[in-house]
Amino acid sequence: MPPEQIFAAYPNAERFTFGDSETLCAQLLAAVRAGKKTATCGALRDFGADGEAMPVVGRQDIALNWDGTPALLIETTEVEVKRFCDVDTAFALAEGENTDRTGWAADHQAYFTRNGGYDPQMLLVCERFRLVKDFARV
Repeated sequence: MPPEQIFAAYPNAERFTFGDSETLCAQLLAAVRAGKKTATCGALRDFGADGEAMPVVGRQDIALNWDGTPALLIETTEVEVKRFCDVDTAFALAEGENTDRTGWAADHQAYFTRNGGYDPQMLLVCERFRLVKDFARV
């Protein structure tokens, strides 16, 4: 199905890209496809009127490939705002990028440092989701 038809089929879906590079985006999409990634987080400062839309439980959103084409349709199942230092191991592992919370913390500290700054007290929007559709398999 062409991208225009996919976007038209889901007019209320937010569109977003995982990660901050083509390589990271591809790795994270692969982790979702493999069932390893069922959660994601972002700095609260990046959401709102001038940034990304806040995730909403039950809403379906389109995760994009780095080139802007639709990759996956996900549905938000849980949203919680919490401090970076309060993210627990279960959530960190649900992000599917590391084998322990220490690795998650190091990778995410580096990511947030590259993208606006890091503070262990910073607020994160922590989202759990389920994969609804893989557009590469349609």
